[in-house]
Parts: sequence; structure tokens; C-alpha cells
Amino acid sequence: MEEVTAEQNNKIKDYKIVCAKLGLVMCVYFLCSIIAASIVGVLSHISILSNNYALLYTIQTVILILFVYGIPTLTAALLLGSFRYYSKNTGRLRKLYEKPKRLAKALGNFPAMYGLGYGVNLLTIIVFYIIRRLSARLDASIELQRFFEPMAFEPPQDLISAFIMLILIVVVAAVLEEFLTRGIMYDALKPYGAGTAIIISSVLFGFMHGSIHMIFYTTVLGFALGYIRYATDSLFVVTVLHAMINSVSAGFLFLQALAKITDEANELINSLNDIYMVAMLALIVIGIVAIIKKIPVIKKYKITNSWEEVKPKKKMAMFFLSIPVIIMLILAIDAHTENLLISLIVEGIIQ
Repeated sequence: MEEVTAEQNNKIKDYKIVCAKLGLVMCVYFLCSIIAASIVGVLSHISILSNNYALLYTIQTVILILFVYGIPTLTAALLLGSFRYYSKNTGRLRKLYEKPKRLAKALGNFPAMYGLGYGVNLLTIIVFYIIRRLSARLDASIELQRFFEPMAFEPPQDLISAFIMLILIVVVAAVLEEFLTRGIMYDALKPYGAGTAIIISSVLFGFMHGSIHMIFYTTVLGFALGYIRYATDSLFVVTVLHAMINSVSAGFLFLQALAKITDEANELINSLNDIYMVAMLALIVIGIVAIIKKIPVIKKYKITNSWEEVKPKKKMAMFFLSIPVIIMLILAIDAHTENLLISLIVEGIIQ
């Protein structure tokens, strides 16, 4: 009995170390995001670049890929021992990117996933709109009201930049985000329970996205992608699904960019934009119906727990009470509120 207890204590210790390392990876992610934003800000004031929008946009994209995706992914691979893991399990990484036998069935989850994610997104927008209205009536701080503002994306200003944006969102983001979250992070957490791996990797996936609005639906999408990753044991499937989901938003931004490039005078582009918006709303409705129909099937498909000795709630508590994770949460809140947290702290100190 003592031997089992000692073994269990060692596993708890190892799990806490993994949680701390995940927190450190996310701290690196947010710090790299700050550095990237600073570099981009400096570059935008250089006359040679500011006068050549396509060149500036290309350099900004390279910096984004390097700092926001490259460095955090490399840090995660080093800290979590991914190089050692994949070298010992020869062919494991190659197998993860192989097409599964039921590829068409797995990709058929796209409408349900889209409806689930963007249904949550619409619900979040409605709830935050109500909060903004209430806070305005209560004469709440304008800074606090800004906390609930939806994030606006500025479309590119020329055709070259618009295509670069498409590649970044549809290909680069899908491949690298999935490799980091459903690849490195998921595999590091899986020995402590597949459910734990799915939940934590999806929460971190949510925090990686731009604003308080995006956290909710990207976390939900992350959970769905993690579930499919578990069911298919395939990074290929979730990467393709991620790319499909991103392509819808990227297509809308691309049409907006075309409208902006033509000074919004092209009636065909404007009509396509309107049609695309209607199609997106229709896809959300179809997706919501699809996810409702899938609920009975999802209930029957249970996720096995390889570490039943520790309850899921305790695992979550150990994760969120890790000091690096707490620091990561502070950095995340500040990033998602455009440095609102730091400004409030500074104002409080001054007063």
C-alpha cells in the first residue's frame, strides 16, 4: 500500500511540474506577443516601410509567425520534452499526420463544430452588449465598458496583403496552433487523463486568441477539436477542421479587403459580401441543428480516464493554482483588455 501511495505521490508531483511548464509556455507566448506588437509599432514608423504597405504587412506577418507561433512552440517542445518523446516513439509524429480510415466522417463534424463555436460567439456578443448597456446606465467607467467591446479586425489594404492574410489564418495558424495545443500540450497531459488533456489544452487554446469575446468560443471549439483528436488520434483531422473553420472568417475578411481596395464602389464585391454574410449566418443555424442532433451520440461516447485516483476537479485546481499559470492568467487578462489591468493598477497606485 505504501509503495502505491509513493508512486501516486510521484505522479502528482510530475503532473504539477507539467502544469507549471505549461504556465511558463503561455507566459512566453504573451511576452512574445508584447514584443511582436512593439516591433511592429516601431516598424510602422519607418518611412521606407510605411510608404510600402505590402512590404510592411509581409514583415509584420513574418514577425508574428516567429514570435507568436515559432518561439512559444519551440519553448513548449523543449520544456515538455517533445523532441525526446517523438524520437523515442519512432514514427509517432508521422502517424499523427496520417489520414485516418474514417476521414470523411471526421470532417463531417465541421458544420456542428462551426455552429457550436459561433453560436457561443453570438451568445457572448449578446450578453456583453447587455452588460455594456447596463454599465452605461450605471455611469460605469468608459475603460471598463471597453472591456466588453467586441474585437474589430482591420482588413488588409491591398491584394498581396489580403492573400498573405488568407495563408496566415487558414494555413499557418491552423497548422502551428494545432501542433502546439492538440499536439505538444495534449500529449504532455494525456498520461494524466485524456479528459484533463482535452480541457486544459482547450482552455489554453482559448487564451491564445485576441479578446475576451474570443476566449469563450475558441475554448469551446478547442474542446470539440480535442474531443476529435482523442477519438481519431489524428492531428491531421483537427488541423484540417481548424483550417476549414478559419477559412470562413478569412473569406469574409478577404471580401472586406477587396471592397476596401476598390473603395467600396464595386457593386459585385459588395453583393458577394452580403451573400457571404447570409451564408455564414445560415451555416451557424445549420451547425446548431447539427450539434443538437449529435448530443445523443456524444453522450454515448465516453472518454476513458487513465488516472482515476485523482478527481478531475483536483486536477483542475492543481493546474490553476500553479504559480506560472497564475502569472499567465494575469498576462492573459491584460492582453485581452488591451492593457486595461496594468492601467487600472497604475491609476490605483497614483491615487
